[in-house]
Amino acid sequence: MEEEVRLNSPRAWLLAARPKTLSGAAVPVMVALSMAWCDLSGTGFKVLPAILCLLFAFIMQIDANLVNDYFDFRKGTDDEQRLGPKRACAQGWVTLSAMRKAIALTTAAACAVGIPLVLYGGWWMVAIGVLCVVFCFLYTTHLSYLGLGDVLVLLFFGIVPVGATYFLQTGRMTLEVFTASVACGLVIDTLLVVNNYRDRDNDRRTGKNTLVVRIGARATERLFPALGITACLLGLVYWAYGHFWAFLLPVVYLSLHLVTSERMKTIGKGFGLNKILGENARNMFIYGILLSIGFLLG
Repeated sequence: MEEEVRLNSPRAWLLAARPKTLSGAAVPVMVALSMAWCDLSGTGFKVLPAILCLLFAFIMQIDANLVNDYFDFRKGTDDEQRLGPKRACAQGWVTLSAMRKAIALTTAAACAVGIPLVLYGGWWMVAIGVLCVVFCFLYTTHLSYLGLGDVLVLLFFGIVPVGATYFLQTGRMTLEVFTASVACGLVIDTLLVVNNYRDRDNDRRTGKNTLVVRIGARATERLFPALGITACLLGLVYWAYGHFWAFLLPVVYLSLHLVTSERMKTIGKGFGLNKILGENARNMFIYGILLSIGFLLG
């Protein structure tokens, strides 16, 4: 029997924050910091901006989750036919007014954490922070309904966090870093793909035209493994830069990803795909750890 969740209780807010999704925020920052440590040989590595980058990523992820919870409920996407984990507003665990205040608070907290980064990266950090906040709202309110969610994941869970975190440490950008940012974005996008694969029927019914809705289930079943394969093949660039382990270790992730891919295809529909979502989150975090270790070994 499910434990009762009291209105606006700490448990309600914990469920609304979706702590399991924080691995998606951690992976790009973790990879960028490992690359910076390697390239700096540990000399000149800045601890404070590293911590601030990680905190900003975590807070923005929570903010995005709260925004998603609130606006998907308001739009009617999170209704009784939804197959995914229960959402706070839809279940009545959190009132709409309290959720609006929480969104304002987390957005302000992210800005407060991000502002000191100007001292290390210049005013470009303000522009990046503003874009993160703006697209955090645009994703749920508009862009995810147009099938552009995967593009935003590539940008804001790949290129932006990896590039900005590395730049704050080294003051430069390289082809290898850009490659790693794209690879991270592709791996993290697998989480969105399996989520939208599970919800495809409900999304179609409510007019949410995700990429999965647009291309269909069969094409998605080919896309999902291809994202992981492509991310690992990009590791050839790391090898060319002399980071053999950064190329080799993620092969362990790839084997797990392909197993999860087959399981997703076999299940096909229903609540069973929530287990696949959990598996994929685990795989994604393993990828981040292995790639980071690979660069540190280099």
